[in-house]
Amino acid sequence: MKITRRAFTAVVAGAITAPLTDIRIARAADKVVRIGYQKYGTLVLLKGKGTLEKKLEAINYRVEWAEFPGGPQLLEALNAGAVDFGSTGETPPIFAQAANAPLIYIAHEPPAPRGEAILVPKDSPIKSVADLKGKKVAFNKGSNVHYLLVKALEEAGLTYEDVEPSFLAPADGRAAFERGAVDAWVIWDPFQAAAEVAIEARELRNGEGIVPNYQFYLGTNALVDNHAGAVDVLIEAISEVDAWTKSDTAAAAAELSPSVGIPEPILVKALERQSYGISSLDDSVVAQQQAIADTFFELKLIPKKVTVADAVRKNKA
Repeated sequence: MKITRRAFTAVVAGAITAPLTDIRIARAADKVVRIGYQKYGTLVLLKGKGTLEKKLEAINYRVEWAEFPGGPQLLEALNAGAVDFGSTGETPPIFAQAANAPLIYIAHEPPAPRGEAILVPKDSPIKSVADLKGKKVAFNKGSNVHYLLVKALEEAGLTYEDVEPSFLAPADGRAAFERGAVDAWVIWDPFQAAAEVAIEARELRNGEGIVPNYQFYLGTNALVDNHAGAVDVLIEAISEVDAWTKSDTAAAAAELSPSVGIPEPILVKALERQSYGISSLDDSVVAQQQAIADTFFELKLIPKKVTVADAVRKNKA
């Protein structure tokens, strides 16, 4: 069968334009920053304000948001390639790095040791951390409060083996705590503040003097290596929200309350225990994070030693 010149031209044109179309689609896909956030914190405030979308649109990027119940779940998604960027406490990145997740520490917030605590029911006979020996303690495995529990037990002369861990995400932890299925609950704000106000949970020990409770902003290797401009815009936008929250905590609580379903007074209590001022990691922060990694390896909570410095974004020259 003869092919006419017009048909031949159409076939050739199709062969040329199809790959170009695929390339354009691929490039468009590359221009998405997928952000994982938790129900509380600077990222959910940033999402609510909508300022990041405008900033990234100016450099031809768009944003996709995904909510997670805790840092470990968020970093599992990062490891699976489902998100590119997110924020967690100190411990989840240690577990993720031990699992060979392609993550990079980009920046951090200052210490907020009062923003996490070991709680007991208001009428509990438990009066000190030492009284937790043999007791069932709920916490989110691999989260920042996991390390708080380890260090608090150590301070009290106990070991991690002296308690019975009950690995529960925040909502399940609160439920177990309220019905008396566990003796203590190790949790972070705003869940901590909510339990203190709503059910008069009593603080047994917070992080002051034993753990810093940093918040880290983390991204995939691919995001940091290939989309540095977008990362810089992200950090700039987070810094602006940080400054606003610090200067007007009540306004931040009012904006956050509808999205998290927590009353404003509780959020004010939680936000006032936070620290603000995003910055890159210095040697002292890396050293403290390395101490967590070493502790967890010694306790056989992670399968191998990790070097935190290997996963820190290099400062620009």
